[in-house]
Amino acid sequence: MLYLTSDKFPIFIPFGVIGFYRYFWYIIRILAFFAYRPVPLPLTPTYVASEDVTIIVPTIDAGEEFVEAARSWLQGEPKEIIIVTEERMRGPLEELAAAVDPRVRVLTVPYANKRLQMVEGIRSTTTDIVVFADDDALWPPTMLPHVLACFEDQKVGGVGTNQRVTPVGTRLTVWEVLAAFRLSIRNVEIAASTHIDGGVPCLSGRTAAYRTIILKDPEFLHGFTHDFWLGKYHLNSGDDKFLTRWLVSHGWNTYIQCCREAELLSTMKPNWRFLKQVLRWTRNTWRSDLRSLFKERFIWHRFPYVAYTMVDKLFNPFTLLVGPCLVIWLIVKSTKAVADGGYHLPWWDIVLSYFVWLLVTRTCKLLPHLWHRPEHIIYVPAFILFGYYFALMKIYALFTLHETGWGTRAGVGDPTFATKAMDAEQAGVVGPAHWLQEKQDERRYDPEAAAYARED
Repeated sequence: MLYLTSDKFPIFIPFGVIGFYRYFWYIIRILAFFAYRPVPLPLTPTYVASEDVTIIVPTIDAGEEFVEAARSWLQGEPKEIIIVTEERMRGPLEELAAAVDPRVRVLTVPYANKRLQMVEGIRSTTTDIVVFADDDALWPPTMLPHVLACFEDQKVGGVGTNQRVTPVGTRLTVWEVLAAFRLSIRNVEIAASTHIDGGVPCLSGRTAAYRTIILKDPEFLHGFTHDFWLGKYHLNSGDDKFLTRWLVSHGWNTYIQCCREAELLSTMKPNWRFLKQVLRWTRNTWRSDLRSLFKERFIWHRFPYVAYTMVDKLFNPFTLLVGPCLVIWLIVKSTKAVADGGYHLPWWDIVLSYFVWLLVTRTCKLLPHLWHRPEHIIYVPAFILFGYYFALMKIYALFTLHETGWGTRAGVGDPTFATKAMDAEQAGVVGPAHWLQEKQDERRYDPEAAAYARED
């Protein structure tokens, strides 16, 4: 190492400090992950799934994957499953529901809007606990008892779980492996933050449980459906971010039940469209973290470690790009003689040394995943490249936060329009069909385009 830095050692000190800082906190995170323990099952549970749990699934295009998922949910014996869709999909989904179980019923909203669909399900819930789930999330039979165990603490308002990617086809594509790497890292991070201060940046919308009393609060329902970025960009995605921030700002605790008994399986986009999903998630993270840190500010005193991780993520894309910039600078220097102020190593030595360093450190970071799937080690170089692409994407996302669409499906509907339609219906001013027809004439609105892609 001294040989690599022998020319102008002080130049490398700032980069060494950055590296030491990042890996010091990574070691802290790993130690916390191994120290973490899930909540054990109580001997006499307060909550029983068959009496206290309703599963709400907002969807518009559920197919056979929904049937498989619903059957996995039913193994936990919930009281009810509510599927909320748009009116035109009522028939097909009622057929699917009838084929699954009588406990599955279908509700509709005027047209597709995820948050309004969730609210419709909340209003129809009679149990103490609501579990939101994606229509392709597969649960183990032990999921609900282990999630409910966390609610024995009456201060806990929301519970999440660890996750794993399952292939859409017969095997994972490179895109799905990249998603699996990200989920593996996330599992470590949320278990560590739960152990350190009890907080979590986000209870993932793929599956998360909440106390119904929180969700039925009229203030929550209004804020959830009238959520604007900078006061003018109406948000539809990012529902799980909003829910998590609401718990933090209203004094509720969260918990991540990270164990095999509560591990859900979820599909990801098996092609390049995964990048569009990541872009949407990244924008949601920017908007939510900036609000948490600088507008609401409850996170600072309630969960200081989570606040630190949010701040760290703000600077992460910039610090990550420092490495390639240094390498490029050294390559340019290596073209000159040492006597003329050049660098003493040839360019290929610099590139090889940097790549080996990246390969070793990134492999270490992915060990929790590679321990179970060692064959995925061949995708580590792709993960390294994706990391730099992701850093650039984060910077791009920061400057495009006004883009609030789903990104993974064409023709996403207008959430403001959808919310006004629902408000009109709730106020009893006019029926939703009549209201929509009037507005379609005024704005040439296409209800067929009012679709969203799952938050995944």
